[in-house]
Amino acid sequence: MTDQPEEDELKTEEEIDDTPFVEFDISVSPADPTLELLANKVQQKDIIVPFYQRKYVWKIEQASRLIESFLMGLPVPQVFLYVNEEDQLEVIDGQQRIMSVKYFFEGYFGEPDAQGRRQVFRLKGLSERSEYNGKAFTELSTRDQRRLRNTSLRAIHIKQLKPSRRNDSVFHIFERLNTGGTQLKPQEIRNAVYRGKIVSELSELNEDPNWRTILGIEHPDKNQKDLEILLRLFALFEVWQNYEKPMLIYLNSQMDKNRNFNSERAIRFKMKFPKAVKLISESICRPFRPRGVLNSAMLESTMISVLEMISITGEEFKKRYETLSKDEKFEKFLRGATTDTLIVKERIKRAKEVIGNAQS
Repeated sequence: MTDQPEEDELKTEEEIDDTPFVEFDISVSPADPTLELLANKVQQKDIIVPFYQRKYVWKIEQASRLIESFLMGLPVPQVFLYVNEEDQLEVIDGQQRIMSVKYFFEGYFGEPDAQGRRQVFRLKGLSERSEYNGKAFTELSTRDQRRLRNTSLRAIHIKQLKPSRRNDSVFHIFERLNTGGTQLKPQEIRNAVYRGKIVSELSELNEDPNWRTILGIEHPDKNQKDLEILLRLFALFEVWQNYEKPMLIYLNSQMDKNRNFNSERAIRFKMKFPKAVKLISESICRPFRPRGVLNSAMLESTMISVLEMISITGEEFKKRYETLSKDEKFEKFLRGATTDTLIVKERIKRAKEVIGNAQS
């Protein structure tokens, strides 16, 4: 697929999910590393930038003003770093600041382009009277170079103590503290926190043309809402009886447990998903839209029914889908608290009855 345009956004009916109450035993400790130490730690991969925010978005003028602030001794906002299981420091908030410093010490702004070229980092966009305007690091006075290398930046180190599983807490820490650019959506945070084979494999399934037809948008959603719906399908596939609200925590747990995406259930899902979306997209035009906009609850329950069936023809599915769409018992499970534990289970149960043609 080609690069997606900015306007690609999946429109879905809003769902009400419980806001999880979370309580963690974490340690929060301040540190004051020098800028030189921070840059070296990034180089040595002791400080890592989670892959979801690898894109460096600052312009050279923004980075230049930051460097000038350090040189002038002005205060700069602190950064937040999460201590992971490997004792690496994951950047939660402050990527643009840390990378700007690293680039200035290196002498080149940003990463190399497709031809391997890099822009020389000379301070730009400062006041005309600024003595630093137009200078690269090596062109600063020895005194200013030393001052910059030895300047400290307050860093807050966050580490989970209990429970020993770190992932749920770091999800909420990312959610609350990350301020880089636009606010991250839950699935974007999951992809960073629960990184593993599951991310790439779900992304590959998300490109299926029949799945794109069902969703009604050609390219992946810019906020990864389509990937979240796909994760929700897998998270409920064959284990929906074990679902417990809230949906956000349940999806976190399932993504964490299935990082490698190589269980027998994952293999069955990967095999059945393309067949299910082909059957549905070829049988129904714009399905799962009882009120005009995609309804995630209807999609999830209907597709789980198809995925868990041994076999069904396109014609059989079309007839039973029409019956399900008019079913009053099923319809009441598509309104209100659609992610409530009992509602999710009863909705899938009813869909399986109708799609499986087991209703009286």
